[in-house]
Amino acid sequence: MGPDEATSWGRVDETGTVYVRYGDDERAVGEYPDAAPEEALAYYARKYADLEGQVRIAEQRAQRGASASDIGRTVEHLRTALADARVVGDIQALERRVDVLGEQVGSLGREQAEQAEQALTDALAYRRGLVEEAEALAAVDPARAQWKQITTQLDDVFARWQRHQHDGPRIPKNEGNELWKRFRTARSTVDQHRRAFYADLDAQHREARSRKQELVDQAEALATRGSDGIPAYRQLLEDWKHAGRAGKRYDDALWSRFKAAGDVLFAQKHDEVARESEEYTANLDAKLALLTEAEPLLQETDRVAARRRLTDIQRRWDEIGRVPRDRVRSVEDRMRAIESHVRGLEDEHWRESDPERKARSAGLASQLEDAIGKLQAELNDAEASGDTARIKAAQEALDARRIWLDALG
Repeated sequence: MGPDEATSWGRVDETGTVYVRYGDDERAVGEYPDAAPEEALAYYARKYADLEGQVRIAEQRAQRGASASDIGRTVEHLRTALADARVVGDIQALERRVDVLGEQVGSLGREQAEQAEQALTDALAYRRGLVEEAEALAAVDPARAQWKQITTQLDDVFARWQRHQHDGPRIPKNEGNELWKRFRTARSTVDQHRRAFYADLDAQHREARSRKQELVDQAEALATRGSDGIPAYRQLLEDWKHAGRAGKRYDDALWSRFKAAGDVLFAQKHDEVARESEEYTANLDAKLALLTEAEPLLQETDRVAARRRLTDIQRRWDEIGRVPRDRVRSVEDRMRAIESHVRGLEDEHWRESDPERKARSAGLASQLEDAIGKLQAELNDAEASGDTARIKAAQEALDARRIWLDALG
């Protein structure tokens, strides 16, 4: 407030008493002796400015939604201060502004009460949601539960519960206790199920650990059998697959020993194969040379000579011994072809020289010759009569018998 405005709202008499205008009247607000009137008015004008600042702050707090009860107490304080205000300025204007604030307190209180009620409703709904999340986790079948995941989820729910309890609105004691009781029960259920699960898992791990230790001991005992122990090791490996888990630390250590036992057997097998391969390579060369000698028999037609040569070749073949595994099939197939050819020559000779077969052939030839004679006579009669159908039938039957007779010859 400037000097001119202060002068319009107050005055100083000759004794130094300061007056403020209040409506149509004025009232003394204090004394400021031994000073110029302007200085005295300026002093009380500053006190007015301080009081107006308090009103303005209260208005701003009300606009920002401060607590209605706090604003109400501030309004009462300002009214008391204005009733005996020792200031120079428009006191009535300040009183009107305080009255407006007083009117706002009621509506602000109702609005804040509604907001508080809604906030409480929302808070209860949020807490119930947390409880239901915890109860849903507690209801998971323990046998199917992913306990690390469930534990992480439940810890997150509990952290949200604590944050809301700290930052959210205060919930009535009865309702809060009931919700906490449900939440605590759900956490306790999850904890019990988890402990039971891991206790059972520990028992399974102990059993699997014991079984796998037995398998390791049996596998290591196979070392003295060399490659002959490989089939037994493979069976132990199948048993290992069905032994279950013994826990990562034990599984890794036991598997390392089990695998090392198998490596010993397979290393011995590898050495044997290497030695055999070196020995059998020479055998392969010998058998290939023998096949080169034997394969001309595929063109042989003399069964006796073929059998004599093949018998000698088979004897030498057996004396040579084994060949590398990857070549067994190819060389054996070539020898089987030669043997099959010689056996075919013998089978053909047997068929041709079989007395029973010859007898059967002679009897059948005689029957065919008789049938041909009769069919020829029937054909002659048909031709004499000119019966075309009979001629055709007799000729076809006659031709067929002659073909069969030629085949027997």
